[in-house]
Amino acid sequence: MKKLFLSFAICFLFTSMISVHNSGDAARSIVNTWIWQKSIGGSDNPYVATPQTIGFTKKVVFTENGRVITYKNNVEIRNSAYQIEKGKESADNSGHDLITFEGKTYVIENLDNQNLTIVSNGQDGTRTIFKR
Repeated sequence: MKKLFLSFAICFLFTSMISVHNSGDAARSIVNTWIWQKSIGGSDNPYVATPQTIGFTKKVVFTENGRVITYKNNVEIRNSAYQIEKGKESADNSGHDLITFEGKTYVIENLDNQNLTIVSNGQDGTRTIFKR
């Protein structure tokens, strides 16, 4: 019985540590320079915009100290705070990682070592795709 209890306690601690670790993954992995590839408008306003079609480049730099620096044609145009938290997506009311910066909240749809896709957490659902 004592071994069973000890095994249960170790398993509980292990799973608790994994869940705490995962909650910060988005915040840690988003820190980098991201180059805008394209934006795709939502159902109310369908469009595709790329640096070639719109005539400028854009990049965002997420820093470790919670700042996001936005560049247009390699000229800094904004420097503001960002925040990542768990929240609900307005479209399907399900839980996701959300990022808020420059006055808007986005759902982090995809985040890996090379890609970042964010979707506007509002009615329009505009999707913006970045690469490292």
